[in-house]
Amino acid sequence: MTAGSGPTLAVVGATGAVGTVLLQILSHRADIWGEIRLIASPRSAGRKLAVRGEQVEVLALSEDAFDGVDVALFDVPDEVSAHWAPVAAAKGAVVVDNSAAFRMDPEVPLVVPEVNPHTVRIRPRGIVANPNCTTLSMIVALGALHAEFGLRELVVSSYQAVSGAGRAGIETLREQLALVAGTELGTSPGDVRRAVGDRTGPFPEPVALNVVPWAGSLREDGWSSEEMKVRDESRKILGLPRLPVAVTCVRVPVVTTHSLTVHARFQGEVTVDGAREILATAPGVVLCDDPAAGEFPTPADAVGTDPTWVGRVRRALDDPTALELFVCGDNLRKGAALNTAQIAELIAAEWR
Repeated sequence: MTAGSGPTLAVVGATGAVGTVLLQILSHRADIWGEIRLIASPRSAGRKLAVRGEQVEVLALSEDAFDGVDVALFDVPDEVSAHWAPVAAAKGAVVVDNSAAFRMDPEVPLVVPEVNPHTVRIRPRGIVANPNCTTLSMIVALGALHAEFGLRELVVSSYQAVSGAGRAGIETLREQLALVAGTELGTSPGDVRRAVGDRTGPFPEPVALNVVPWAGSLREDGWSSEEMKVRDESRKILGLPRLPVAVTCVRVPVVTTHSLTVHARFQGEVTVDGAREILATAPGVVLCDDPAAGEFPTPADAVGTDPTWVGRVRRALDDPTALELFVCGDNLRKGAALNTAQIAELIAAEWR
């Protein structure tokens, strides 16, 4: 960092779906950075991208690209992060990584600034991890409720947007929608599958006119990697290593914004009024909960916004210690880019 300027920031994976949103966020939040350096794969080197109203040339990912960098934001595949994040850290940068490569490393904090900001300072490897987008879509609201009531069990079903699978997910949905639009498909067994053929992209089944109860890769006993991420990450973020968590992840034909149904059991009896009061005042949460007036969160309304949207707040019919919620969060913003930027801002405060 040069005297009189802010810390130097590098964005690794600047040309990707999340990287694109991250550059927009950096352009609209308080400008605390000195130089912002854009880094991507060699095939993207030389491109120019807009950030803070200026065109900045993209550099190829290399060891030299991290010279003088104070904070490096990584949004690249797991294997790329696993190799290059330690390289950047060895060059003196604090790395904020959005991949799964380091999330469960006991020497790497997993940070959500509204929930556990204190953990960002304890980073023996020089790396801070950003949670999975599905976890982030609900954890800010859950963290606020846990702080008041004490969480003791969590059951979650996700309704995940196709952008969680990257640009290929978005392109696949749009292509499939073009194939089924204006048809009578969806009325006979297998008709959508026959129309789509092998054009399922990153998904195991057609996603247009359908829901797919699978996200991620296969893990032990039939669980998916995405489901295990939500379980493991929620435990780590909330500091509850033995929290019982059951998750079912479902892909739905939505471009961007994940939704979740949440059944949360707490240490003692809870009230809807008490829960609503907490959620209405929690940082990063918007309470939208008036079913009589048709008001509750939907992805179509939450997309492109930063907060976690919460509605359908009910006490469980058969358990006075449990709450039912419906949550929406833009998986490219708070679910990835925004949380990464917020972590970086916490770290940048150390330079002041």
